[in-house]
Amino acid sequence: MFSGSGYRLVVTGPRVVVATDRGFRVPPGISGNIAARRLDPFFVRAGRESQRIRPRVGIVDVGRRIGRGVEAQGVRREVAVRYPKKVRDLANLEARAVELQLYDPLNIHGLLQTSEYARGLLLMRRPAYTQDDVERMVAGRVARQTVFEKDPVPELSFVLEEWTLRRPLGGRVLLRNQLEHLLEVGRLRNVELQVMPMSREEHAGIDGGIEVLKFGDGSAVGRSPVVANGRPVTERKQLHILELRYGIIRAQALTPRESTALIEQLLGET
Repeated sequence: MFSGSGYRLVVTGPRVVVATDRGFRVPPGISGNIAARRLDPFFVRAGRESQRIRPRVGIVDVGRRIGRGVEAQGVRREVAVRYPKKVRDLANLEARAVELQLYDPLNIHGLLQTSEYARGLLLMRRPAYTQDDVERMVAGRVARQTVFEKDPVPELSFVLEEWTLRRPLGGRVLLRNQLEHLLEVGRLRNVELQVMPMSREEHAGIDGGIEVLKFGDGSAVGRSPVVANGRPVTERKQLHILELRYGIIRAQALTPRESTALIEQLLGET
């Protein structure tokens, strides 16, 4: 059971493992609805039973998913979730990184997606995923977002395509919630969000997305569809190409302040 601000979430069945006693008490400033959204898809929305992910591997601290200051009362604050190995490997790399440079030309990056928006995207896939697969992938995507809560926090840089912020995929309600989430994340001091406007006549990212993760020991790993056939690379020469492209893309995009203003404008139009 999860309670807060009039909301109540009941966890039942074998697919979500949470040893509960009296539930959570949510601190001031975090409503039950917000907490529910952060926990989803480990729990479903208020008042509905959970029929989610089969437990197997991967431990997520429920208190951290809601936010600092949550007080667990007689609760085992762990959820065991089954994630694909690819997701676990990526999450481990992101958790180790001290700097992340991320550009996705097709969608809002997974680390920035709300669970509802991610679910909406996955449900559009053809041939269709099973419902279990969708929930498992949503859970993996949401669990990766603990990178924002690390201590010390990493430096995160994202470049988003304007058109991904305009498409009402899954409906305008989902898009509106997603834009609000972007504004919330963009206020973090260690996060820079930049938008590539549709009006740009030059664009260094037309060859595909870029991911560069840098670690505390000076090493790094990068990935892009046009470098090594999309396989992760660690060689200095290949990383230099990725960093060069990413730097040009950032220079061509709007500044973080201009990007925030654009997102606020799009939110007002949605």
